[in-house]
Amino acid sequence: MAKKGVFVSFDFDNDRILKEFLIGQSKLEDSPFSVVDHSLKEEKPEATWEAEAEKRIKRCDLVIVMVGDKTHAAPGVKKEVAMAAKHQKKIVQIIGYKDGNPTPVPNAGTLYKWNWENLKNLLR
Repeated sequence: MAKKGVFVSFDFDNDRILKEFLIGQSKLEDSPFSVVDHSLKEEKPEATWEAEAEKRIKRCDLVIVMVGDKTHAAPGVKKEVAMAAKHQKKIVQIIGYKDGNPTPVPNAGTLYKWNWENLKNLLR
C-alpha cells in the first residue's frame, strides 16, 4: 500500500520540534505516511511564502496540524488551514505535547491525542 503524503502545519515560533518528531515517526518501517512537506519559515516575504505553502499543500493527501499552546493564534497555521480547506484536503489536529490541553485551531478538524494508533487510523 502506498504511503499517504502529509503536509505538517505547525507554529514555527514555538513548536518546530513537533515537526521533527512527526518526521521521525514517518520514517518508521510500518508508518502509513510520509511527510511530503511542512510549514515554511515565515520570515520569507508574505507573497512568496503563501504561494509556496499552497503549492506544497496541493501536493499532499492530508494536512496534520501539530498543536501546541499557541498554535491556535499562529497566523501562518491559520493561513495553511484555509489553503487546505480551499483545496479540499483532509485536515486533522494532533496535540503535540503529552500533558497539553491546547485550544484547537479553528476550522482544522478534530483534535486528537498523539499516539501511533490514532495516526494509523487517521491515515487509512
